[in-house]
Amino acid sequence: MRAAAVDRFGKPDVLKLHVLPTPEIDPSEVLIAIHTAGVGSWDTDIRGGWWPGGRRPRLPLVLGTDGSGTVVAVGSRVRRLSVGDTVYAYSFSNTKGGFYAEYVAVDAEKVDRPPRMLDLEEAGGLATVGLTALQGIDDTLSVKRGENIVVHGASGGVGTVALQFAKMRGARVLATASGRDGMALVRRLGADAAADARRDDLKAAARAFAPEGVDAVLALAGGKPLTRLLDAVRRGGRVAYPTGIEPEPRRRPGVSVKAYDGTPGVREFERLGRAIETARLTVQIAAAYPLAQAAKAQARIEKGHVLGKVVLRVRGRV
Repeated sequence: MRAAAVDRFGKPDVLKLHVLPTPEIDPSEVLIAIHTAGVGSWDTDIRGGWWPGGRRPRLPLVLGTDGSGTVVAVGSRVRRLSVGDTVYAYSFSNTKGGFYAEYVAVDAEKVDRPPRMLDLEEAGGLATVGLTALQGIDDTLSVKRGENIVVHGASGGVGTVALQFAKMRGARVLATASGRDGMALVRRLGADAAADARRDDLKAAARAFAPEGVDAVLALAGGKPLTRLLDAVRRGGRVAYPTGIEPEPRRRPGVSVKAYDGTPGVREFERLGRAIETARLTVQIAAAYPLAQAAKAQARIEKGHVLGKVVLRVRGRV
């Protein structure tokens, strides 16, 4: 099979097209013929040499944590999925290789059928960011109807989804983005107010939005703008951020600050599917590249100012 993999760690140009054996499946796994693979900032970190737990994997390493496609083989213990099913999946540090490939073997517990309203390209870019967004809004922050919340970094892959899930829960949302195009995007996705993280005083913007203090912040970017923003969180408020946001938000008296990881699972995917349908989710695809241009896709991520999700088109048809 064709796959975008690295033989050594480094800059985007170390990511090259390889011909590798198609992975074999275990009894609890499915083999997916990949249509679309998601590209995330965590992929660029791995390409640069980072790996969870610090122990580097064997090379060549196929990158990619999520994608969509069609099931072409099922393990002997798998009952929930069948050959021919259209699916999407999320498997971080997958032991048999990632999703930048024509085929991937994945534990069936980390795979589900996407809502019919999504096409394969949308589903391929959604699993990681969708689970991360929903678990931040629902599980870590427990956003409630009528609350004033901020999605900081709302024009990115996770942010565009989290904004819509927060509105689905009935919250008032201040979305931070950057540039006129980023501001226009978050307003189009339903934000009640928007602030430019590069130009505006986020503390002042948040206090104008919620004079008695912001109830919750989902922080998808770090740095000085976030520090200013957190000055507007009320006592008893909550802050959540996905593990890996740098620099991490500072602890504040009277404010709950929690890191979390988006995790896959059967129930988690079922909840995500219901939320996608309830929110009538818009999946914002920022750019799509062919598999052979995986290095260009990652370079685009590292350039910054990505509005939505970058994806790889592995094959036009499955």
